[in-house]
Amino acid sequence: MSDGRGAATPRIPVLLYHAVMDDPPEWIAEFTVSPGQFTAQLDAVAAAGRTPVTISALVAALRHGAELPERPVVITFDDGFADLPCFTAEALAERSMPATAYLTTGAITPGGRSLLPPAPMMTLSQVPLLEQYGMEIGAHTVTHAQLDTLPAAALRRELREPKEVLEQLLGHEVAHLAYPHGYHSRGVRRAALREGYASAAAVRHALSSRRDEAYRISRLILRRTHTVADIEEWMAGRGAPTAPLPTSPATVGWRFYRRARAAVKGDVFAG
Repeated sequence: MSDGRGAATPRIPVLLYHAVMDDPPEWIAEFTVSPGQFTAQLDAVAAAGRTPVTISALVAALRHGAELPERPVVITFDDGFADLPCFTAEALAERSMPATAYLTTGAITPGGRSLLPPAPMMTLSQVPLLEQYGMEIGAHTVTHAQLDTLPAAALRRELREPKEVLEQLLGHEVAHLAYPHGYHSRGVRRAALREGYASAAAVRHALSSRRDEAYRISRLILRRTHTVADIEEWMAGRGAPTAPLPTSPATVGWRFYRRARAAVKGDVFAG
């Protein structure tokens, strides 16, 4: 496996950001970077010679063998925090960097229901603005539920409703999904396919590749402790495992535990 300089199966960094702000709520602080960190990390991506592409481009390569730039990178955002249509989108646009935003519709709809704790969030009315800045829009469920713990009817709603809401708002298909917390199962992946999604992103904290799976795309999750040096390592195709990866016994065991907990407590934010 190469570092991405022309080999048949290069390592492809898919970055997962949440909030970009100086003073985040404590529950999301670990997965928040400051504006200064964010711009320095984007500059490191550019300096590495990586070409940002959307999830759509990566999925076209995974599913249909479409061409990618020699050294691609994908930048993604989950949930829909308030910085996204403001500073964050502007910083990306200034650098001509496309990105993909997976939005939790219940969290960004006034009066909507979400399992996410309180935080500054964007609003549904701002979603078209993201597209104007060059962002691709994907779905991140209605409530940010743990999809692999849900009964069939609830799972269908979590997948179907945000797709319909975003498509009605934007006037075109919304084809990509991200699993909340990265949690999924074979049944969840099949349900995503049935509901018309062309792909689904997980987490796994691994580099993607041309051999990755379209319904569990590996992403590298950004924490506040990550530095420009970490970004440089990932851009060089180092510092993390490479997909596809097998499902570990620990992941299976954790899923059974969460299902048992959900049977007792119902839908809860996983933390």
